[in-house]
Amino acid sequence: MNSRRSFLKSASLLSAGVLVSPKLFAAAPKYIGLQLYTVRDAMQQDPAGTLARVAKLGYNSVEGATYTGSQKFYGMEPAAFAKLLKQTGLIMPSSHYVLGEAMNNGQPTQGTILHGWDKAVDDAAQVGVKYMVCAYLFDSERGNLDHYKQIAEHLNKAGERCKKAGIQLCYHNHDFEFQAQDGKLPYDTLLSMTDKNLVKMELDLYWATKAGQDPVALFQKHPGRFPLWHVKDMDKTAERNFTEVGNGSIDFKRIFAQAKLAGMQYFFVEQDKTPGSPFDSIQQSITYLKRTLV
Repeated sequence: MNSRRSFLKSASLLSAGVLVSPKLFAAAPKYIGLQLYTVRDAMQQDPAGTLARVAKLGYNSVEGATYTGSQKFYGMEPAAFAKLLKQTGLIMPSSHYVLGEAMNNGQPTQGTILHGWDKAVDDAAQVGVKYMVCAYLFDSERGNLDHYKQIAEHLNKAGERCKKAGIQLCYHNHDFEFQAQDGKLPYDTLLSMTDKNLVKMELDLYWATKAGQDPVALFQKHPGRFPLWHVKDMDKTAERNFTEVGNGSIDFKRIFAQAKLAGMQYFFVEQDKTPGSPFDSIQQSITYLKRTLV
């Protein structure tokens, strides 16, 4: 399967949950979400059939993984995609986008934070998206801490535009944001240099953990800043690869116990790579979630 990097680049060229009250602490949640990147190949071939299959497994919300460049949702205009979601009984409260600083053949990519953001926001609102998420920074978009400060400015501006449409902007991490530069973490720069009301975080529990970060410690340091989570597990091998939720080493019970502190509203199961059919993996993940966490 394609890596996230190549997937987002392809999306650019063509065109990047659960409302929580864990069972251990309160009433059952309303939504169980899936990041559609997990089933990206199937979505590319048959979006309607794939969404129906996802819903049949028990997921009732999804997070979009492509819009950039095509300015469409899986090849569909906003109204058509919104209709398809309704037909399958799904909502899409969140969707991924990219910064847009990296060019394609010297040309800016539309539907990104830096290019064509007004239309992206309007389209997201039409689909019912509540959270627009900066999903990934390409290598050329990272740079030093001063550049991360510039990115924070871009995010604040994009967040202002989102706010006008009743949408919240978020930033999704990988592990590179936790690689220290001059004794400071780029992730801390993004947190401190963005307006906490305009820019919140989608915490990827796998990548944060792999980078040596404790999600609960982040919640304690920045309460209410993490309305979205990516729930993916880390296997117990030396490589610490992706695995099905509940099949690895991440202590989800401990993390979910702090959902209120984090401000979490939705979470999305995601597994970037699966050993076989992604549908088998997401079925295993939702079985664990329903049995253990929600």
